Amino acid sequence: MFFIDAENHQEEHRATISFVKEIGQGNAVRRPALTLLIYLQGVKTRVNFPTWEFPSIVETRTMDQFEAFILAGGASSRMGTDKAQLLIGNESFLQHIATVLFAVTDRVTVVGRDINDNKLSCVKDVYSQWGALGGLHGALTACKSEWAFIVACDLPFITQDLVQSLLPKRSGHDAVVPIQPDNRPQPLCAFYRKGPCLKRATELIQQDFRRPLDLLESVDTLWIPFTDLNQLPGAEKFFVNINTPEDYYEATRNTAH
Repeated sequence: MFFIDAENHQEEHRATISFVKEIGQGNAVRRPALTLLIYLQGVKTRVNFPTWEFPSIVETRTMDQFEAFILAGGASSRMGTDKAQLLIGNESFLQHIATVLFAVTDRVTVVGRDINDNKLSCVKDVYSQWGALGGLHGALTACKSEWAFIVACDLPFITQDLVQSLLPKRSGHDAVVPIQPDNRPQPLCAFYRKGPCLKRATELIQQDFRRPLDLLESVDTLWIPFTDLNQLPGAEKFFVNINTPEDYYEATRNTAH
């Protein structure tokens, strides 16, 4: 087997791969080239096939070009207990969100705390006690990919469908942020391009700004209206934020255990 990595071509969003098989001995007989067009949406695609066999099926696999981060450094003062460890079904919020994210990427990191889980990486905030903007900065600092999907640990009802619906919107933008049903943006369930967003987040923190919206309003942000998301399964709970015991009771009382 051999592998060809087709990088994203910004202008055409496609890669063309040709394969020609020679058969026979002496005067080689050539079959027509197999041309495979892979339409890309900002992701890397791996194509593999046998070196000496003309493939009847060409296997493709989407290669992750983003990392996921769960912000878990908050004080949980209104909850009175650690929100990340609250249960949804048989999993903690943190475990549940990580399970969702591992369905779309193989790199998931917890920001702001240590956790005893071999599957998860952990990093500390660079600017501790700097709220949500500090958490975003910590995630972007740790990110090794061009893009980061960043979500707060108190948004336990995000789904794979939600992440995958935002993923192809990234092209040409620095951030992709959904709008909640109440018409407020949700910056803690969003995609961020590392380069411009980390640079601007650092500048804002040094100028004593603390709001994620200060960052998003100063980079090229694509705002996704909830009407683009409300047909997805579970959409009514995507942005249910769990801050108090009452929030937790209301959000989970009908959840199967």
